[in-house]
Amino acid sequence: MDRKIKTKVQGFRTVDGAGVSLVRVLGRDTVEEFDPILMLDSFDSTNPSDYTAGFPMHPHRGIETISYLYKGKMKHKDTLGNEDTITDGEVQWMNAGSGILHEEQVPAAERLLGVQLWLNLPAKEKMSKPTYRAIGKTQIEDIPFDGGYLRLLAGSYQGHEGHKGDHVQIDYYDVHLDEGKEFVVETRPDDSLMVFTLLGDAVVAGERVREKTAVKLTEGDRLVLKGAEGGSQILVMKSRALGEPVAWAGPIVMNTRAELSQAFSELQHGGFIKDELDFKPEA
Repeated sequence: MDRKIKTKVQGFRTVDGAGVSLVRVLGRDTVEEFDPILMLDSFDSTNPSDYTAGFPMHPHRGIETISYLYKGKMKHKDTLGNEDTITDGEVQWMNAGSGILHEEQVPAAERLLGVQLWLNLPAKEKMSKPTYRAIGKTQIEDIPFDGGYLRLLAGSYQGHEGHKGDHVQIDYYDVHLDEGKEFVVETRPDDSLMVFTLLGDAVVAGERVREKTAVKLTEGDRLVLKGAEGGSQILVMKSRALGEPVAWAGPIVMNTRAELSQAFSELQHGGFIKDELDFKPEA
């Protein structure tokens, strides 16, 4: 059975971090429908003043953050001692788990284009050990098909294997489609499936969808995508819904209000960070 469009979300422009202009596409109002994806922020700018203020040191608990930059650079630094930079076509994958502080600097580039996802952790993994991993271009396979190619950012595709998340399994594709060409996403009927039109309009399940739109699909075993005029670049995210309660305040996402209160108490009085090495935020 072919999947159909259930919901389309274009989001709104906002400012986050120390003054980064972005479009918040998914957030608090879409949690249940797009489960397990909590948030999707879209970045697309040729003006460095929109983003070079970056995201100063801040906490997270209970989520994974996945940043994909098709164009641009991002520097990461955290309380585990990680310090790393990704550039065009690369991914940063951080499990905040039991608690982490990190900062993200965004140096000037010809163009900043990409997205950051917040992936909800299941209750049993909320207090897992924090980790950070960069997925470089050499670890991301480009898989050609008739009329385009797929970049395997994470998960698997027709026998090809990419990065595997430790806590939430997700197939994450960057699909490039020529005008008029089709690509079929095969799924289990109850997979949680969404797409995001990163560049150009696209035809999703027979319906034209504007650029920078998140689309949630109905249940089914296949989704048909088609390139629009000039071609389309579409991010595909396939996972399993958690179906768990969400208690969300700022950068922390837990299952109950009591767990949130505990997290903020630890932030204020100590004990939030369970695993920490020397960390010196940029001046």
